[in-house]
Amino acid sequence: MEGRDWSDLTPVCLTNVFTRLSLEDLWKGPTFVCKSWLEASRDPSLFASFDLDSYFDGPRPEDPLWWTPAFERRIDAMLRSAVLRSAGSLREVRVRHCSDLSLAFVAERSPNLRILSIRSSQNVTDASMAKIASGCPVLTELDISYCYEISYRSLELIGDHCTKLMVLKRNFMNWLDPSQYAGVVPNEYLNASPQDADREAAVIAKFMPNLKHLKLRFSKLTVSGLNLIAESCRDLEHLDLFGCANLTSRAIEQASSNLKNLKVLVRPNFYIPRSVFHTERYGHWRLYDERFQTNVFQI
Repeated sequence: MEGRDWSDLTPVCLTNVFTRLSLEDLWKGPTFVCKSWLEASRDPSLFASFDLDSYFDGPRPEDPLWWTPAFERRIDAMLRSAVLRSAGSLREVRVRHCSDLSLAFVAERSPNLRILSIRSSQNVTDASMAKIASGCPVLTELDISYCYEISYRSLELIGDHCTKLMVLKRNFMNWLDPSQYAGVVPNEYLNASPQDADREAAVIAKFMPNLKHLKLRFSKLTVSGLNLIAESCRDLEHLDLFGCANLTSRAIEQASSNLKNLKVLVRPNFYIPRSVFHTERYGHWRLYDERFQTNVFQI
C-alpha cells in the first residue's frame, strides 16, 4: 500500500498541524520537507508566541555560558528572527539573556505585544525599555526579574504608557546568600543589585495602580515602600514578598489589611542560619524571629 502524500494537505490544515509543534520542531522540521510545508510554516500566526522558558527551566542546572556575550548574541538572533517571522503578530515573548538591540527590535515591530518576560538579561537597560513603553501600549504582563540595569525610570514609563498592565515581576537574586550563584553569575553583576527599592515602590504606586499580580522577591523594600504600594494598588490579588528581609511580619499584616481583594500573600519566609547574621545586626533574637517567620505562605 502506497503511503499518503502529505504535501497535498491544504495550507490551512498544515498551519493547524504546525500549531501543535514545539518551538524547536517548528523551526527545524517543516521547512525541510517540501515547498508547501515551507510556505505553511511561514504563516505569521505560528509565531505569535516566542517562549524559551522551557529551555531555561529544564532539568539542566544554571549554565555559566548563559551569561556570556556569545550566548547573548545567539538569543538576540533568535528573538529578531521570531519578530520578523511574526510580521507584527507577536503577542508573547519569554526569553532570557537578551540585550537592548533585540528588545528595541521587538518594540519597533510588535505593537500587539501583551506579555514580555526578559529575566536575567544583564544588558537590557532603560534605553530599550523606553522603546517598549512607547511601542507596546497593550502590554499586560512584564517580568524584569534579575535585570539590574533597569531602573525606576523604566517602571515609570511602562506604567505611564502601558495602562493595561496587570502583572509585574521584579524579583532579585538572593543577596542574603549569594553563594548559590557562585561560578555561574559574574560577581560584578551580583554586586550590582539595585538599592533603590523604595523609589521603585513609589513609582509602582503612582503609575501602576491597576496591578493585580506583583512579585518582589528578595527586594530591599522597606515598610514605607510597602505602604505606598498597599495604599495605591488596591486591586492586588497576588503579592509575593518572599525574601524581603527588611519587612517585619507586623508591617506586612498592617499593609495587607488595605488590600481587600488579596487572595495570595507570600511572606518573607525563610531560615537564615545564625552564623550568617550576628545578633548585633538585629539587636536580639526576638526581633529575628519577628522578621523571619516560617509559617504559612497564604493569608
